[in-house]
Amino acid sequence: MNLRGALAIYAFEIGRTRRTLFQSVVSPVLSTSLYFVVFGSAIGSRITEIDGVAYGAFIVPGLIMFSLLTQSLSNASFGIFFPKFTGTIYELLSAPVSAFEIVLGYVGAAATKSILLGLIILATAALIVPVRIEHPLWMIAFLVLTSITFSLLGFIIGIWADNFEKLQVIPLLVVTPLAFLGGTFYSVSMLPPFWQQVTLFNPVLYLISGFRWSFYENADVGVGLSLGMIAAFLAACMLCVAWIFRTGYRIRT
Repeated sequence: MNLRGALAIYAFEIGRTRRTLFQSVVSPVLSTSLYFVVFGSAIGSRITEIDGVAYGAFIVPGLIMFSLLTQSLSNASFGIFFPKFTGTIYELLSAPVSAFEIVLGYVGAAATKSILLGLIILATAALIVPVRIEHPLWMIAFLVLTSITFSLLGFIIGIWADNFEKLQVIPLLVVTPLAFLGGTFYSVSMLPPFWQQVTLFNPVLYLISGFRWSFYENADVGVGLSLGMIAAFLAACMLCVAWIFRTGYRIRT
């Protein structure tokens, strides 16, 4: 296994974050902080508690997960799309690195950036609202698994997209609405029974619910089911990436 090659890709992607620090770190943190201020003040003044948790603290796990999903997708998709766009991907494919090492470098870097960003947002939120973490190990597990899974999905999107418009279609038109409708700002139990059943078809609900449970032991669905959904999604993304490199889909042509 050529770890040096994977580390070179990883270091290059991490270095790109340092060169675009405001866009990669400062901007997402500021945007999420605005959610805390706006929703915490506007809605928090009317909804004081949800399941015994102050509303400002209740939305913290959902907002961290929302940022984690969007940043994992954008970091990984742009990371592999740009070499395709410039044509340097052929140099990468001809280098003595395997498909696994390429994915390890790009996805590892995207997941690392997303995890660090999530921790920064968590630290920022702790300065604004009273946050407690009942199960820190489970919190880290959900953080890492979600980052890796959606970084893999972002990698797939970057391979699939053939222009900058397509690069933004799934994050903006699919993932963002699902995150808003997946319990980021509310508990599913607050919805009418019919919409509670409809929300169960939203895969993001299971991510947010499991992550929130690690903070306050409150969950809209079972924790085991949340972990099972993440594991299934991760396996599906891994199979899709393996198929891409086996067939050369939008890489060799």
